[in-house]
This record gives sequence, structure tokens and C-alpha cells, in this order.
Amino acid sequence: MTSASGSSAHLEAILARVSPGRMLATVTTLSSDDFTGRRVGTAGGAAARAWLTECLAGLGATVATDDFPVRAVPDVYAAPTVMWGEGETSTVLAFGREVAVHSASADTVEARRGPLGVAGSSDPTGRWLVAPTGMNLFDAYRDAQGAAGLLVSRAVDADGWQYTALAGPNPGPLPILTLDAGTHRAALVAAATDAGWLSGNTPLRRRDVTGANIHAALQAASPGGVEVLLTAHYDGVGDHPGLRQPGAADNASGVAVILEAARILSTARPPGVGLSVALLDAEEVGALGSAHHSQRLRTTDARPLIINVDGAGLLDQAAAVEAGGPAHALLALLDQAGRHTGVPLVAGPVASDNRRYAAAGLAAVGIGAGMGGYHSPADTPDRVDPHTLAAVARLVVAAVSLAASAPATLPSPIGDKR
Repeated sequence: MTSASGSSAHLEAILARVSPGRMLATVTTLSSDDFTGRRVGTAGGAAARAWLTECLAGLGATVATDDFPVRAVPDVYAAPTVMWGEGETSTVLAFGREVAVHSASADTVEARRGPLGVAGSSDPTGRWLVAPTGMNLFDAYRDAQGAAGLLVSRAVDADGWQYTALAGPNPGPLPILTLDAGTHRAALVAAATDAGWLSGNTPLRRRDVTGANIHAALQAASPGGVEVLLTAHYDGVGDHPGLRQPGAADNASGVAVILEAARILSTARPPGVGLSVALLDAEEVGALGSAHHSQRLRTTDARPLIINVDGAGLLDQAAAVEAGGPAHALLALLDQAGRHTGVPLVAGPVASDNRRYAAAGLAAVGIGAGMGGYHSPADTPDRVDPHTLAAVARLVVAAVSLAASAPATLPSPIGDKR
């Protein structure tokens, strides 16, 4: 019989194999120019998928891909040309910072020029209507017939970038541009005094594409044993013309953690525990890859315990854990793993693929440990902390390893963050 101290020493020896440098190299590769931000349905996404498939096959896994349709993915196919001014003065707005194309915008190639007006209170004909702060698109559209387009405010991040959103409302009938708060305030003042004008276009098409999940089986469970599925999404929001958006923290970091955990567990296999990996596509357009996979699991009556990692860029005090489905035993394993590895855990929102699995009635937890430069050019490998990568990888490896011996009804004292 193995003593508790012997088991702990054995687990610590396994955890010592975690390599921050190897994970950071994975993040750097996935964030490279060759993969063009990894948006679903792009050549860069396909290149990332091929590389990841090769990585998993190199671990001795049985690897397959599973295609699924993805409809109407927004694609800014040219940088918009936008300028505005009062009278004879004009200012060209910087794409990605001062101006961006709203995901619900109509597609316009040629620039439209018109005077500024205030949405809801100006004659809309031929005008770019500035929506006051807090006005939603539905209300802005109400009195916008004949307008040149809509201008809405959007916050910028600490680096001055507007974030890119792929999931959102259906396209409307008008061009829509988003302005940073300062430009929006100035344009609203100019619109109210009937002194301003704007010229701009919104080159935004929607593409029906094919997404593809990557599935890798590393070890089958013994009869009655626990099945564990490790997941992370490999897609990103993709590059814009003239704007690289590497997607390092979101979610090359999560993929790096899952690959590292799979690498270690493939040679230190917990007895009786089944282990598989799913690297998921199309998370950025509504978690469609996990929605597709969760339904496949339901049709086969598979009931794995699912650990999803989305964001392992910079640990801030504690890693967030969100549980869904019948996840009590899985939470208990994570709590035990956190205590062993010294990684503090707190209940918090992780709005990612774990929610799709949970909605399908599967035990799923999402782990989030920070990301910088969310959906922007600032999401670069140098902002991914190798110590955070190591901490989350150790947590995942410990949880899977402990599944071999943990009872199914452990307490789960992971607490709410206050």
C-alpha cells in the first residue's frame, strides 16, 4: 500500500515536469504571423489546426478532426477610411483605436460623407447620426431612415485599443462605426451644434465557413473508472487589414496549458482514469465548437468530467473557476489540486466553452487566469506570464492525477470572491 506521503511525493515528481518555457514557446508559435489570429474558417485557423494535430499525434494520441458549419462570421476585409471635422478642419481617425467597424454594420465599400446629427433628434436624411451615450441600436435605428450611418461609443482598453467582437447582433440596414469615448464626445457636441461632418466606409462582409474541432484520445478508462476531458479553444478573433491580433492570452495560453498537461499525463498516466483532449474552434463566434461537441457526447451517452481553460495569461491573486452541470465531485478534485499546488481558486465567471458543456448536462468547470490585451493587437506573447502558465498546468495535472484515487463525494469549499 502506498502511503499518503509517498503519493504526495509521487505527484510532486510529476508536477516538476511542467515546463513554463515549453508552454511559452507554444503561445509564441500560435501567435505568429503564419496563423493570422486563428479566426474560424481562415487559412491561419487551418494552419493552427494542422500544427496542433501534429503536436497531439506526437504524444501518441489517436487524433481526429470534426467539421461543423459556421454561419455569417464577420470579416473586416479592408481598413475603413474615416475622417471627420468641423468646417474646413479635418481629422483622420486611426483604425482600431479611434474608430472601428461595428459587427452589426452593413457593408459599404465607398466612403459616405454627410453632416453629423444626433440620433433621435436630428433630421436623419444623409447624416451620420451620433447615438448619445447609453442609447441602444434599436432606439438609434428608430428614426434613422435615410441616414448615411450610425456612430456609437465604445470604450478602449488600457493600451488604447477597441476590442474586436465577432459574436453579436445580426447586421442592420446602416453602416455603423464605433468611436472611442473622446472622439464620440467631440462628435456629439459638433452634431448638436450642426457644425460637424464625417466621411467613412464600413467594409464588412459575412462569410459562411467550416469550423473544425480537434479530438485526441490518450487513454481509455478502466471499467467504472473516471473519464476526464481537457478542453481549450484554439481560435481567435483574427487579424484585421493592417492590424495583427495575435490572440496570445486568448487563447493560445489555454491551449498551451492543455497541451502541456496532456504531454505530462501521457507518460504519467493515472491508473484507471480515461483521458482525452478537445481543442475547440469557433468559440469567438458563440462557442459553436463546444456546442457541436457537447451534442456529440450526448448522442454517445459519454459523461466525462470536463476541465476547460480559457485565459492563463496573468494570475491576479486567484484563478477563477466556474462550475456547471453535476460538477460537485469535479470541483472537489480541483479544490484538492489547488491546495496541493498552492494555486488559490475562487468562484467566478468564466464565459467560455465550459458553459456549452454544462448546458448539455455534463459536469464542466472553466478555469480563467487572466488575459491582457483582450481581442486587440496588444494580446501578444510577451504579456503572457510563464509562472501563470505553470501554475494552471500544475493545477490541471494534479486534478487529473488525483482523480485516480479521490472518492466521488469530496466536499468542494471553493468560495465566492468577495
